[in-house]
Amino acid sequence: MTLLWNRADLLAATSGHFAAASGTDIAGTGVSIDTRTLHPGDIFIALRGENSNGHDHVARALEAGAACVVAHEDCGTDPRILRVDDTLAAMQAMARYARARFGGRMLAVTGSVGKTSVKDMLHAALAACGPTHCAVASYNNHWGVPLTLARLPAGAAYCVCEIGMNHAGEIAPLAAMVRPDVAVVTTVASSHLGLMGSVEAIAREKAEILLALHRGGIGIIPDGVSGQAFFERNAAQAGATVWRAGTGEGCAIVPGPVRATATGSDFSLRLPGWVGEAHVSAPGRHMAANAMLALGAACAAGADMARAVAGLATFRPGAGRGAMTKVMQDKVALLDESYNASPASVQAALDLLGLVAPGRRVAVLGDMLELGAFAGHEHVSLLPAVRANADIVFCCGPNMKTLFDTLPPSLRGAWTPDSGQLAPLVRAALRAGDTVMVKGSLGSRMRHVVASLQADDARVGPA
Repeated sequence: MTLLWNRADLLAATSGHFAAASGTDIAGTGVSIDTRTLHPGDIFIALRGENSNGHDHVARALEAGAACVVAHEDCGTDPRILRVDDTLAAMQAMARYARARFGGRMLAVTGSVGKTSVKDMLHAALAACGPTHCAVASYNNHWGVPLTLARLPAGAAYCVCEIGMNHAGEIAPLAAMVRPDVAVVTTVASSHLGLMGSVEAIAREKAEILLALHRGGIGIIPDGVSGQAFFERNAAQAGATVWRAGTGEGCAIVPGPVRATATGSDFSLRLPGWVGEAHVSAPGRHMAANAMLALGAACAAGADMARAVAGLATFRPGAGRGAMTKVMQDKVALLDESYNASPASVQAALDLLGLVAPGRRVAVLGDMLELGAFAGHEHVSLLPAVRANADIVFCCGPNMKTLFDTLPPSLRGAWTPDSGQLAPLVRAALRAGDTVMVKGSLGSRMRHVVASLQADDARVGPA
């Protein structure tokens, strides 16, 4: 296993001190903030949050084989305990230290929708070119980004970080920590509209990532993206170059025809210094667009494009992010989009349902959150996509009630206040040959519906 942290590096990064002297060096091969997933050799950082305190689990971490515990409360005199003033600040300091010693190419991804998919596609593409470190899941916030960097091997060839936001002022400090060579903005849309107030404000916030680019770095944005002037201004201020993706004049990333099927897409692409064909094993034109951004970023990072294209072909959508599986004795197809939702991503998921479903198309939709006063309008705006791509619709949550009430009676399956009440109704209504798509914001807990469909006692209704 790769050595990430020794005693000297931990002290230099955090300015902390060990609870007791020891003649044994630290050999940290990982970094953990959760004892439930801690591996022997991990550095355990005892973060304190609103609902949990890592210091309550220090003894468990040491018993599980932690190489070191970083703590700011009195947790005893074990020589493996590193005392610091604040554990979150210490993890951020470790992140900056790891970034400073990293000699590879750093890539960052943000955007209203698609950032995790683009991040994972980049990981697949770059891993075919050299050792690649990548953010886990959606580790894109004030603890997820520094944790990703604290785990970064100094000798990796590439690192891919994901940077998210839902309030103003969140991207700049994270981007400054990452200091990317290449930054990708997937899109600007109405996600978090209720917290940000306008799409323009969202664009201004997303554009902060380009200010953190190195001089000579490359920022990648869709052509015609909302707030394009903000991105170009910030890139110029950083001394970076903008590559626009699209078919407009001067675009650096130019897509060719997309041949979409129910299992994936083949497409042609023109990049600076490379022209070729590629395949992504994820259905939907939005996934093809994400793949083009990922390949553009790989090219901007100087990757071997033949290897990157081959690596991209190994990408598969994850659970909750477009994974297709069979459920209910393999008689029903499940399109699992349950992880999160925004108006743009729900429309894309509905379009995908229309593409992949050979039989009856069943849409199960939970509330899209963080839309504030815009919630009613944004939910009703889904009506054309619903009518075009679904044969029957199930909804839960107060906001989705607004959409449900606008549906023609022929499309209405059922509405309930929450996903727990909706799950058995969906399961009972499904029949052999159906394709069911489940989508909603994380707080809508649409995973309950997915779990119900995957349960061992699920039974197919009358054919």
